[in-house]
Amino acid sequence: MAYRRIMLAVLPVLAVVALLGFRSVKAVNSKNDHELNAETEAAAQSGFVDISNNAHEMLKEGRHTFRFATFGDQDFWGATLNLHKAIEGAGLGGVGPGVSPRTALAVGLKVDVDALPASVVTALKNGTVNLDDPAVTLALIKLNAVPGVKGWFNADGSLSTVGIECALCHSTVDNSLAPGIGHRRDGWANRDLNVGAIIALAPNLKPVSDLLGVDDATVRKVLNSWGSGHFDAELFLDGKPFRPDGKTAAVLIPPAFGLAGVNMHTWTGFGSVTYWNAFVANLEMHGKGNFFDPRLDNSVQYPVAANAGSGDVRNHPDLITPKLAALQFYQLAIAAPQPPRGSFDAEAAERGKILFNRTARCSTCHVPPLFTEPGWNMHAPSEIGIDDFQSSRSPDKRYRTAPLKGLWTHQKGGFYHDGRFATLDDVVEHYNRLFKLGLGDGDKRALVEYLKSL
Repeated sequence: MAYRRIMLAVLPVLAVVALLGFRSVKAVNSKNDHELNAETEAAAQSGFVDISNNAHEMLKEGRHTFRFATFGDQDFWGATLNLHKAIEGAGLGGVGPGVSPRTALAVGLKVDVDALPASVVTALKNGTVNLDDPAVTLALIKLNAVPGVKGWFNADGSLSTVGIECALCHSTVDNSLAPGIGHRRDGWANRDLNVGAIIALAPNLKPVSDLLGVDDATVRKVLNSWGSGHFDAELFLDGKPFRPDGKTAAVLIPPAFGLAGVNMHTWTGFGSVTYWNAFVANLEMHGKGNFFDPRLDNSVQYPVAANAGSGDVRNHPDLITPKLAALQFYQLAIAAPQPPRGSFDAEAAERGKILFNRTARCSTCHVPPLFTEPGWNMHAPSEIGIDDFQSSRSPDKRYRTAPLKGLWTHQKGGFYHDGRFATLDDVVEHYNRLFKLGLGDGDKRALVEYLKSL
């Protein structure tokens, strides 16, 4: 009984002690949880800052690569083809008449107004710059004011060599100062650029004629057949200069904006943006890097590439591969530009949006908000109702579902890979017939206005 009385007296005390202890432990645990959460948050924030800093640095590096990197290709365009001599002309130590600013603008080269000294901007506004003097072109190149063109100069001011950059084809300017002169627009397709005519200026095209196995005159004829806004990357793979109907085999230069989330990045789906950057930098720009694609060893489909060993290119040092990651990062960060105010009928576009997603079934392939398929965004020619000439030049033999954002920016030159449809009205009518959609004139107009609004 005495033991029982003692325990009855002690138990409440123990309970109080236990309760106080529990509260103490809970308080400690609560404090530890708070400190742990704070430490976790601090670590997470620190990690995010690191990621943000890395992203910022990659954007800077990628933009610089996009705008200014030649990857060592000046040894081809300058030292081998002597393109710089044609630019400066005989009067400045080169050959021929030279390339004046007026001529440069006429073949689609642009001038970056932000690279110009204030005095030059004023002179351009006042019309006191001699646009017919090749020496002025050299001065602009020396200022890095011609997007896509990089020059190296001798002590006497003459050009020693010249190289090209990504921005040559995939950027333009806003024409804010004058036609062809303004602020850069990275990622926009330069549909004014006559790449073939520019290359055809080179005094020595023997390396190109040797590669293709034809004479110099034939090479120049093919190059001059491309026209503004076109380029034929596959020519140096399969040697096909013309379509069966006699038209050029060159395709329209595509935009390099709005590509985030998009799988394939060329008209016929050779590969992703990283692949295409490596392909172009090595095989088209003739930079010095490493490139591997055994598909190009197929001598039946790609006789020129197979003969040249284009499927396995090695250079030391490699001036291209270290730049691909940041270049891709920058390109994927370039958003498609919004259409100018008043450039489309907003009310009609709203009706068009409904048609796009329902009756016209456009969104089956052009899935919003990417406006291409998430995944393998490729189709056989028969699925889109066109011939297979261009698709047959690619390894997959298909056409990509082109993303539609910013479609309004590249209406010049037509639509599809080769510009076969002159207007968006023609594109809509093509699908109306192909899929028997039964769209009336008002429906087709509404769809066009919606496409212009993207």
